[in-house]
Amino acid sequence: MKPEPRSRPGQPWALRGPARAAAAAGVAALALLAATAGAQEADTPERTAASRAPATLSGTLAKVRASGSIALGYRQASVPFSYLNARNEPIGYSIELCKALVTSIEDAVNRSLAIRWVPVTADNRVDAVASGQVDLECGSTTSNLERQKRVAFSPIMFVAGTKVMVRQDTQIRSLRDLASKKVAVTAGTTNEKAMRDLDRKFHLGMQLQVVPDHSQGFAQVAGGQSDAFATDDVLLYGLIAENAGKADGNGGTGASPGARFQVVGDYLSYDPYAIMFRKDDPQLAQVVKTSFQALAEDGEIERQYRRWFLRRLPSGTSLDLPMSAQLQTLIETLAAQPR
Repeated sequence: MKPEPRSRPGQPWALRGPARAAAAAGVAALALLAATAGAQEADTPERTAASRAPATLSGTLAKVRASGSIALGYRQASVPFSYLNARNEPIGYSIELCKALVTSIEDAVNRSLAIRWVPVTADNRVDAVASGQVDLECGSTTSNLERQKRVAFSPIMFVAGTKVMVRQDTQIRSLRDLASKKVAVTAGTTNEKAMRDLDRKFHLGMQLQVVPDHSQGFAQVAGGQSDAFATDDVLLYGLIAENAGKADGNGGTGASPGARFQVVGDYLSYDPYAIMFRKDDPQLAQVVKTSFQALAEDGEIERQYRRWFLRRLPSGTSLDLPMSAQLQTLIETLAAQPR
């Protein structure tokens, strides 16, 4: 996917007025250093863009200033966080928050940045960030202690948990009902680990079927190859909503596949989502933290939530999923933190 040129004035994801000023203040020292370095080198036009990168910037900030671009990792079927629209463009809640972070990074390095979109999967996303293939991972990734050993995370932007999706004509209603059943899980997810742990703990004898992405997990249940698909509840609701208006494709009945599925049972895990970036990069970490605080204070996180979880998606369907009290509290606490 080609880099996306950015015209900074009037960007729909840019912070508004006071909040943008607050975010800029949080990284003012970095921006000032970048501007000072640029002024000092104004008399040497023969220097390359890489050589003009301020020596005081480090890590990702130095990298993107030198290159003039930033790599954003996206998912293809994590509705409504990160997925492709009809024009094969990345869209979603996480995508918009990442675009807001890019605006703050541009302020910090005193340079406009082209976005280079890089597809990632649940299985390779952590490696993609740790290796430098992507600078920000904009998906539906759980921030947990195991992953924090390799990568860093933004403040929490959503709270989900593992549940299972089944066909409405099945008798499966709880974890115990999954005994000896075929259960699809997405490779590299916390859901896969949770289901394996629960299977061992309760001796259920589940037949876990590892699939490459969420859309394949949905297809497994739709086609009868799996009895259930286990992933985060919000992703299941998103998949059902996205498929609600599509033709059945099974026997030509014309039935809506979205109407044939339901999410059942108790939560089987706790999964707080966040934007992922490289570990041991204090300058980028400061930009991300300050930007999220400004987004929370400005109300932009809640506006994006309403856009992607309460209003109609580009497909014409809606998840109609109100913000949980837990997420509301997290956002309010983030907004109240001093910068």
